[in-house]
Parts: sequence; C-alpha cells; structure tokens
Amino acid sequence: MQALGRRIAGLLRPGDLVMLSGELGAGKTTLTRGLGEGLGVRGAVTSPTFVIARVHPSLGTGPALVHVDAYRLGGGLDEMEDLDLDVSLPDSVVVVEWGDGKVEELSDDRLHVVIHRAVGDTDDERRSVTLVGIGARWSGLRAELEAAH
Repeated sequence: MQALGRRIAGLLRPGDLVMLSGELGAGKTTLTRGLGEGLGVRGAVTSPTFVIARVHPSLGTGPALVHVDAYRLGGGLDEMEDLDLDVSLPDSVVVVEWGDGKVEELSDDRLHVVIHRAVGDTDDERRSVTLVGIGARWSGLRAELEAAH
C-alpha cells in the first residue's frame, strides 16, 4: 500500500482531493504514508483519528499534505466545513479517509481510492484497489492511474 501511495503521489498536484475508502485495517493510512513520502512532506504520517486532521508541510517546493480522518464525523459537509478544507485545498493535496458522503462537494474533481481486503477470521493480507478519477482533472489520466495501480 505504501509503494502504491508513492506511485500515486507522482500524479498529484496542489488542489487535488483524494478520498480513501475501505474497511478498518484496509491500509488507508499506510497508503497515505506513501503519498507523504512521494510528495516529500515533513512529519510522520499517522492516523489522525483523534485530531481529525493533520497538515504535513512540504520539505521542498511541492504541495503540503492535509490528512483528514472523517470516521468520527457524522454530519457530512457541515462538520467538514469547520475544518476549513476549502481554504487548504487550492495549495495542498487533501486526503480524506472515510470521506464518502462527506466531502464530495469540496471539489468536482477528485480521486477516489477504494481498498478491498478480506475480512473476518482470515490470514489473507491481499488487497485489491480500485482507482476512480472523477471530473475533468482525472479524465485524461486513465492510463497513468492504471500504471500507478
């Protein structure tokens, strides 16, 4: 998952919104850690579950990474507005775990990463990942998304 995040980071630019979906333990934070490495940001990327959002500034000239965990937010965009993500979005890459039904209104363009893994009593650690580019920003990047996957 971390290596996939590094590959996807090569496609990202300021203003990009990335939504991550998947079961608990699917690898959303691990993928985000790879995004952070690929973007060259400061600080260890860890789950922001209890602080809701963390900002990782760029160590170079690239965009900052804003990492949001919307798991504990129940009220859709109203609660998300309190985080001022719309202010951060133009200059950063915003990654939202558990954002389904909560952040779609932030941007007409977004990359939705859906991570599937076996659940229940299993030792199966395999993941399958679906990358869905939504909006004009991602329409011409189908080959790049498939290559990243």
